[in-house]
Amino acid sequence: MYKIFILLIAFNSFYSCKTIPKGTGANPPSPNLYTQLLQKHVDDSGWVNYKGLINDRNKLEEYLQLLSNNPPGEQWSRNEQIAYWINAYNAFTLKLIIDHYPLNSIKDIGFFIQIPFVNTPWQKKFFSIGGDKMDIDEIEHNILRKRFNEPRIHFALVCASRSCAKLRREAYTGSKLDEQLNEQTRAFLANKNKNKITADSAAISSYFKWFKKDFTKNNGTVREYINKYAPVKINENAPITYLKYDWKLNEQL
Repeated sequence: MYKIFILLIAFNSFYSCKTIPKGTGANPPSPNLYTQLLQKHVDDSGWVNYKGLINDRNKLEEYLQLLSNNPPGEQWSRNEQIAYWINAYNAFTLKLIIDHYPLNSIKDIGFFIQIPFVNTPWQKKFFSIGGDKMDIDEIEHNILRKRFNEPRIHFALVCASRSCAKLRREAYTGSKLDEQLNEQTRAFLANKNKNKITADSAAISSYFKWFKKDFTKNNGTVREYINKYAPVKINENAPITYLKYDWKLNEQL
């Protein structure tokens, strides 16, 4: 246990000292090609047609190259930066899946062991941004979670699993980000496959256990956070439990 604890400290220190890629462009890269791909290969429920996406691999690669060559510049707004990194996380996750397809779960890629420096899917450095080799864990934990204090990102980042948030059928943009994140959060909490919420009891996503600090860092409780967005408000004394996470691929059947 002590060795694992030391590894965790080293892991967190490693990410905390990583330099975040910075660009010089005045504006974010166009999201149009990515939105076209999402509208073609993702349905209204967020399920992905990975076989069809493989046929459009060249277009996805073109968009990913655009992201790689244009990291956020210092003059970008906060919302533009968040939108960029959400799009990068989701688009590179799509690439990760089609590069290893067919598979039943993203966990089938590499070794799914929750110990730092083990080759999990989220720690594979399979892309570059601004010339720096990166993995999708860095985007989520070192950039989005660490820098922006925006819990709604958890309902926009899609880890290619059935229990994660649905993949939105459009790219995130700075001008629409608040509206998009609010819609994603409300849709996630209203989805009875991901959260079973009534006034008298709630079985909620494991997100709220794994990332509890993100939802409570502004001096609220998980219950209070959920009640801001859920269609049904959870009573103060209602018991809260957590649903088992389904890691099966979020693929159209």
